[in-house]
Amino acid sequence: MKILVVDDSPEMVTILTAYLKKAHFEVYTALNGRDALAILETEKIDLLIVDWMMPEMDGIEIIQTIKQVADLKIMMLTAKSEITDEVESLTVGADEFIRKPFDPQVLLLRIKRLLGIDELHHVGDLVVDMKNHRVWKDKVELQLTKKEYELLNVLLLNRGRNVTREQLIDNVWGLDYEGVDRTVDTHIRRLREKIGADTITTRRGLGYCIEK
Repeated sequence: MKILVVDDSPEMVTILTAYLKKAHFEVYTALNGRDALAILETEKIDLLIVDWMMPEMDGIEIIQTIKQVADLKIMMLTAKSEITDEVESLTVGADEFIRKPFDPQVLLLRIKRLLGIDELHHVGDLVVDMKNHRVWKDKVELQLTKKEYELLNVLLLNRGRNVTREQLIDNVWGLDYEGVDRTVDTHIRRLREKIGADTITTRRGLGYCIEK
């Protein structure tokens, strides 16, 4: 799933990006409202995480503008802590209000709840427990390697969407990976042998997908 982080602090953007990518979200970033709106014109974003206090357009103005042009979930992440601030944020259209400093685990749980990500995913006769990293097929537990599970996790978080080899490498092997793209194909083949060949669809030239 795609998350857009908007904060005028490069350090905060870097921190949030690291947390979100570790949780296998696809992350876009902007340091101001103008750049955020440009991203929304070209990308189907599922969740906007926006700071309140920014130059040019503050978080409230960004939410008001975005609500007119896009349908997505919005989380206000801010150092402002008064109840009146929370009320104003929710009134203009935010779905969630989180105060800085935040606990990363709590933030991720709030994000998953906001996006409706169930801990148990069902794909035909396959059941995936994302919280405890366990997978069953026909009620028999499967033994997946760490990389196989992470690949499955990324595809499930992007269910119904194409995920490219580059995106899988970025999320599973990391930005510093210097191997070959065929590594993804090999791991996908082994994963299919365990969970079922029809579970993951190959879309030539586009990547891989688990259908809805």
